[in-house]
Amino acid sequence: MSDHAKYSPRRFHPQAEAALADPVLRQNFRGAMDYLRAKRRDAFADPAEEESVRDAAEQIRQRCLSRLPDLLEQLEANCERNGIRVHWAQTPAEANAIILRIAQKNGVSSIVKGKSMVSEEVGFNHEMARHGIRCLESDMGEFIVQLDGDTPSHIIMPAIHKNKQEVSDTFASNLEGFTPTTDVDALIQTGRRALREEFRRAGMGLSGVNFAVAETGSLCLVENEGNGRMCTTVPKVHVAITGIEKVVEFLSDVPPLYSALTRSATGQAITTYFNVISGPRRAGELDGPDEVHLVLLDNGRSQAYRDEELRKTLQCIRCGACMNHCPVYTRIGGHAYGTIYPGPIGKIVSPHLLGLESTQDLVTASSLCGACGEVCPVRIPIPDLLQRLRREAKHDAQPGHEPLAGQGAARSRLETLAMQGFAFAATHPRLYHAATGVAGRLRGLMPKYLGPWTQCREAPKPAPQSLHALLRQKKKES
Repeated sequence: MSDHAKYSPRRFHPQAEAALADPVLRQNFRGAMDYLRAKRRDAFADPAEEESVRDAAEQIRQRCLSRLPDLLEQLEANCERNGIRVHWAQTPAEANAIILRIAQKNGVSSIVKGKSMVSEEVGFNHEMARHGIRCLESDMGEFIVQLDGDTPSHIIMPAIHKNKQEVSDTFASNLEGFTPTTDVDALIQTGRRALREEFRRAGMGLSGVNFAVAETGSLCLVENEGNGRMCTTVPKVHVAITGIEKVVEFLSDVPPLYSALTRSATGQAITTYFNVISGPRRAGELDGPDEVHLVLLDNGRSQAYRDEELRKTLQCIRCGACMNHCPVYTRIGGHAYGTIYPGPIGKIVSPHLLGLESTQDLVTASSLCGACGEVCPVRIPIPDLLQRLRREAKHDAQPGHEPLAGQGAARSRLETLAMQGFAFAATHPRLYHAATGVAGRLRGLMPKYLGPWTQCREAPKPAPQSLHALLRQKKKES
């Protein structure tokens, strides 16, 4: 978490309040989310086709997860047969140590990176910098936020929180010879010129993995900019890092998932580039690295996998559609969550990566409107999982279930006593009616202003008395 110390899930509420008070940020997200929702809607113009695509993607992910241990072993064997060296990491520290050893062995002083959320997860850039190794982001959005000393706010569009003027200001402050402009093409060309020479200089390229194919020992990479292909072919050493859940059984599983991913993420039928890496450069080949390494990271994923319900969290293919349709995310953005994976998917992933003690506020930061579940291309029941995690945050593990990291961290003794008191009253009718009667008589003591709740709403008015009650009252008076 070192790279992201400026944001923390423990400070969710003040971070959310700051985001809500920033009109530029609100406007940036509103425009971006409207655009992305429209693109996805157009990509799935036929509801029947959408259901078919989602059904196929869900079935593939569930089948592959049901065989995950076997598929990981098969992936390792076939990767090694192809010349890809496989490494296993239980924690972020282990993942960083593995890659550091590879870099030092090869005399690497600079690393050029393709987009990788898992590298963000392990704090890779910060850790390499501690050992004198420079890491440069080559994804345009990641490059922009790196220049700013910022962090990504979306899993597929890292700089979505910035508008054209803010990007221009970033370039003007960090790139020599840049002429300020808000022309998008000019901004993109500026970034490309700055990065082009870096691909040649770097001793190592680092990438993520969208799908790791057990059948063939291949690593699939989805991208639009071409930087991923440069990172994985120009430097002499290529290291790919991914979570253990990204493995699929067959190469034929990839096209249905690819279609679901691209259409849900950016509304594209296909992306500009789709890379399949099956080993280092072979004799007679003109390009490619001399070494390819794959780092498989656990970091709490096994905890989710052990529980049949929570295992559905691992179906995620990182499209970001749940964020784009979430009424909370679209108003506060990604940084407010203080986690690598923000939005609805982050709220169910992060408790496994960081523990419920750190993320207890995130699981309640949802209206449970269900929009995330309705658009998820692999049908993750996010609202159901959020409710499950809320229970786990406040109570001990149920019999037959292993405790989660941070189990019961949000438990409140006062809340427990209050609920026990209510349960007792609710099961004793005389006490319940007496209590509600007293509460009704004390209603007049309620203040007119009840904080933010009454800024946009009026306090509830007393319900009109029934005709029978009015007749009884009139009879008493007479």
